[in-house]
Amino acid sequence: MAGPDRLTIGGFLARLAFALLVVGATYNPTRYSYYAWARDTGWQWRPPIVLVGVVLLIGWVICLRLTLRSMGGIGLLLANALLAAFFWLLADWGWLPIENVGAISWIGLASVATILAVGMSWSRLRGRPALPA
Repeated sequence: MAGPDRLTIGGFLARLAFALLVVGATYNPTRYSYYAWARDTGWQWRPPIVLVGVVLLIGWVICLRLTLRSMGGIGLLLANALLAAFFWLLADWGWLPIENVGAISWIGLASVATILAVGMSWSRLRGRPALPA
């Protein structure tokens, strides 16, 4: 049985779901994102838009702070570089639909969310929490 500071599958999936929510709600290629909502209003900052923006900003700060504390800036940079090189290789082989902007956007969003989830979980994998108890 895992100790209280060990990572479980459920813990990782919860972090992944949170990261997907934050990333996907901020921007996605559909009309159901914060970016599309703010753009459609002509960038007129009304109270609902500002409130949702602050909530999303809080989510981003949580994700990025935990990721940076556990992986560090270099680790975050290397994770992004690794995925970028991997997707470049897949595109070069013709396995990615690079002409489909929506598909590439979803792949990028899933990649960012996965990097954040791994980053938020990394300290648990190493056996020490990112934040002091």
